[in-house]
Amino acid sequence: MDELITRATSGDERERGHAIAVLPVGSFEQHGDHLPLTTDTAIACLVAKRIAEDHDLFLLPPITIACSHEHAAMAGTVSISATTLYAVIKDIWSSLDASGVPGLLIVNGHGGNYVLSNAVQEINVTAPRVALFPTHEDRIKARTDAGLESSSAEDMHGGEFEVSLLLHGAPHLVRDGIENNDHDAAERPHLLTLGIGAYTTTGTIGHPSRATAPKGKALLDSLSHSATTHLTVLTSNRDQPRVYGERRERFSEDGPPPRARGALDIPSGPPYPTGNTPAGAGSADRPSRRR
Repeated sequence: MDELITRATSGDERERGHAIAVLPVGSFEQHGDHLPLTTDTAIACLVAKRIAEDHDLFLLPPITIACSHEHAAMAGTVSISATTLYAVIKDIWSSLDASGVPGLLIVNGHGGNYVLSNAVQEINVTAPRVALFPTHEDRIKARTDAGLESSSAEDMHGGEFEVSLLLHGAPHLVRDGIENNDHDAAERPHLLTLGIGAYTTTGTIGHPSRATAPKGKALLDSLSHSATTHLTVLTSNRDQPRVYGERRERFSEDGPPPRARGALDIPSGPPYPTGNTPAGAGSADRPSRRR
């Protein structure tokens, strides 16, 4: 994991200037007997690091424990509450905003982190400052670009998508024997109520046997390319207040209203990706489908 965490110094960031920050958000939860508890975090870091390198961004260290309550019945899983994760995101953004960082891209590696969507929506009430990545569409495009054989419904947890990324970017994290760990459970109508244990005894839902390192490389290439549009939205619209119609006309006389820096005062509600879905590490394409 050390190679996935930033080694930048203060001098490095001073020279880079005020760049958009990239925050990987993972989890600490079971991924069966062949993948580590840090799988979601490792994948979020892989994607975030690649995006930061490709676009010259400010890479932050990961949030390593998040909302994995659907995995609570399986050994090793540790969670924090949604309100705690919300507060951490709020505080990180407030600190970045106060230091002059112009925006934040959150790379979510776990499908159960639904509260990230609410936090991002609330931060962006005054102006678009934060984006949640990848969206469902980004993940579907990556799957197509990489030629994955599994459907997104089949490939929920520890399957072709996640294992391919790890085989490419962190192969030492994948234990021998994972190719014998396929498990089908494409329909999971009561996941939020019953937890993942109702649909698998091994902790895996998907086909890790189909995973390859070349597929992982193609997934990473596609995700980094897709991040470009999100970064463009942040950079091209960050100074535009979100006012419409009569409100826009009224503000136009005196200029836009002052923006509260880092304000996030609305209580959290219950992405990946949520219009948004997780980076690919142990995350579902849609909240109802994922872990």
